[in-house]
Amino acid sequence: MENGAPAWKFRGNGGLSAATVITVRGVLYELMANLNADDGRTVVPLGHGDPSSFPCFRTAPAAEDAVVEALRSGKFNCYGPTVGILPARRAIADYLSCDLPYKLSPDDVNLTLGCKQAIEAILTVLACPGANILLPRPGFPCYDAFAKHSHLETRYFDLLPDKGWEVDLKGVEDLADESTVAMVIINPGNPCGSVYSYQHLKKVAETARKLGIMVIADEVYGHLAFGDTPFVPMGVFGSIAPVLTLGSISKRWIVPGWRLGWLVTNDPNGFLIDTGVLKSLKGFLDISSDPPTFIQAAVPHILEKTNDDFFSKIICILREAADICYEKIQEIPCVTCPKKPEGGMFVMVKLNLSLLEGIKDDQEFCLKLAKEESVIVLPAVGMKNWLRITFAIDPSSLEDGLKRIKAFYGRHAKK
Repeated sequence: MENGAPAWKFRGNGGLSAATVITVRGVLYELMANLNADDGRTVVPLGHGDPSSFPCFRTAPAAEDAVVEALRSGKFNCYGPTVGILPARRAIADYLSCDLPYKLSPDDVNLTLGCKQAIEAILTVLACPGANILLPRPGFPCYDAFAKHSHLETRYFDLLPDKGWEVDLKGVEDLADESTVAMVIINPGNPCGSVYSYQHLKKVAETARKLGIMVIADEVYGHLAFGDTPFVPMGVFGSIAPVLTLGSISKRWIVPGWRLGWLVTNDPNGFLIDTGVLKSLKGFLDISSDPPTFIQAAVPHILEKTNDDFFSKIICILREAADICYEKIQEIPCVTCPKKPEGGMFVMVKLNLSLLEGIKDDQEFCLKLAKEESVIVLPAVGMKNWLRITFAIDPSSLEDGLKRIKAFYGRHAKK
C-alpha cells in the first residue's frame, strides 16, 4: 500500500483485449480512428457487410410491418423461453425444411441473439479440455476470437483460390486428430464470395464422417447466391454427418441490427443428443441473453409474408455490384481477384506490395487508404497481404470507392 491507497486485487482480463484485435469490429474501429477529419468526402465503407444504411437495400415492407404489429400488440414485452418462442421456432423449422430431404421440428431450432451468439454458443459447448476445431482460412474472425476466449485450440485448413475457394479436404484430414471435434464451413463464403456445389458439400460431409467430427455450417448468407452455382444447405447431408446450421435474418433481409439468429440441428440420426451436445447447448442458452421477444414474435410473419420480388431485387443489386467490383478491380494493378464472387457480400483480393512504394503490409495499406482516401477496406485476418472488400453498398458509392483506391495506387506506385 502506497500513500494510504489499498493494493487492489482486481485486474482486467487481457485475453479479451487480445481477442478484440482479430475481430472485424476491432480492425474496423482502428481504421475508422485513422480517417482524416478534414477530408470532406463521404466515407466509403468497403469493410463490413451491413448495407442497411443504403436506401436500395431497405428491408421488405412485410418485415417492418411484422415488427410493428408484434410490438403494438403488447403481447411480447415479456421474457421468452431459453430456446425461443414456439411460433418462431416452428416458422424457422418450416422455412429451412423447404430445402432439406427431411422435415425439421421446432425442437431442432434454438433462437440466438444474432448469428454471433450462435457461434459463441457452439464453440463454448465444444471447448472441452484438449479439444481442437478446424477453421477455414480465410474465414470469419469471430470464430478465432470466441475460440481463443474459450481456450479451444484452432487449426486452419486452406480454401483454394484457384478452385473457387473450395475446401482443401486433404488438408482437413491431415490436420485432424483424436481431439478434433468439428470443422466450420461458411457458405456462401465470407469473405471469399464463393458458393459451394452439391458435390463439394457432400465430400465435406463424407470427410467429417470419416474423421468422426460434426460440421458447423455458417449459412448467415444463405440464398444470397447470384452466380451459376445454386445455394445448397449443408443440412442436406445431415444423415452423413451431424450438421449444426447457423443462420439469421440479418443478411437476407438486410436487418443486422434486429439481432435474430438461430442454431439448428440437422441430425436425423440423433448423434448430437447421444453425445450430450444438445444438453450442453441448452445449458449455455440458459445463462445467456435472448433475442428481443417482439422480434421473435415477428419471425413467422417475416418468413411467410416477404414477397419474392424483394429477394429478387436484392439479388439483382448484389449481382450488379459484384460485376462492378470485379471489373473495376482489374483496373487497379496492385490488387488481383482470383475468382469473381458468386454469392454473399465480399470478395478477396491479393495485394502485390512489390508495385507499391512505402507500404510494408496489408495493415499499412488499409490504414493509409483510410487516411488519404476515406475508404475503409479490411485486411484479411490470417492471410498475409490479402484484402477483403465488400461490394454490398450502393453501386454508385462502390464505383467511387474503387476509383479512390485506383487513385491511391497511382500516388504510391513504384516509379
